[in-house]
Order: sequence, then structure tokens, then C-alpha cells
Amino acid sequence: MNCEWYQAYDLIEAIYKFLATEIDPAMANTFAARINEHFRSMGIGWQLVNGVVETRGPEAFESSVRGAVESLEATGRPTASSEIHQALQDLSRRPEPDLTGAIQHAMAALECVARDVCGDSSATLGSIMSKYPHLLPPPLPTAVEKIWGYTSEVGRHLKEGYTPSREEAELVVGLAASLASYLTRKPNKTG
Repeated sequence: MNCEWYQAYDLIEAIYKFLATEIDPAMANTFAARINEHFRSMGIGWQLVNGVVETRGPEAFESSVRGAVESLEATGRPTASSEIHQALQDLSRRPEPDLTGAIQHAMAALECVARDVCGDSSATLGSIMSKYPHLLPPPLPTAVEKIWGYTSEVGRHLKEGYTPSREEAELVVGLAASLASYLTRKPNKTG
């Protein structure tokens, strides 16, 4: 009763781990389902996924990010998948999320996929958008260059006194995940 809010989530993770390793994995899954049901019914923006309490965004965000991870894993891109996962972990850091880290990791995932589909392992995302203008439907390459610029400004070359908002971080993570997923499914990738 006297702990900080995020310590309660540490306890939930410990209970899940204990159930999964010491009692019965099925019981751990039931525990996770009930915790998630409670979180949703109370309007709590967290969820227990694979034993880790992580942020729960809007349904469209969740679908986009989970779909990207699945698509990246299915197409043999573990590095990009790991970067998206890191972005989610950064959004889920307790007690304070790492918003700039989430932005950095999400765009690193997109750059990694773009390099892979173009076969240009040393190009930056901005140069890929210029060299391969049909990689995305126009004018999306220009939009991606602008997002890349935003990421440089708030995710890599930080300014004292400015931190992106959670909504901005979720926007970039969602966009990067959607674009990465699209690139893994596009038939004529560099056309």
C-alpha cells in the first residue's frame, strides 16, 4: 500500500515470473489475462505482455506496432524487430518513459529495413528516400525525409529544455512501424 505506482507493476511481473517458472505456465497466462482485463476495465494504459508490464497505446497504435514486429520477424529482420521492441520498452520505462530513445529506436528500425530492401547497407534513411523515390508512393518519401529530420532534431541532436511529448513519440513509433511493415510487404521494393 505504501509503494510507488511503478513498484506495483514490478510486483505483477514478479508474480507472473513465479507462476510461469515455479507453478504452471498456464496459470501465468490466466494471471496475465486477468491483469490485462482489470487494466482495460479501469482505463489503465498498461498491459502485461510475456511477463513484462508495458505501455498500452490506442488500439490502432498497438495493432500497427505488433503487426510490424510480426512482419519483421517473419521476413528475417531480427535487428529491425529488436529496434521496434526497444522503442516499446523505452515508452514503457518506469517511472519515466524514455521518449527520445523510443523515437531513435523506431526510426533506426525503419532505416534498417529500408537499407535491407534497397541493398544499400551504408545509406541513411534520408538518402534512401532520395535515391529510391518509388520505394514509397509519392509524396511519402518527402514526408519520411521530414520525419527523419524531426528525429534528428528531437531524438539524436537534443536541445536543452525540450523533450518530445508522449503523443509525439507514439506518433513516430507508429509511423515507423507502419512504414517498416509496408516495406517488408511491397512486391517491387526499389522500383
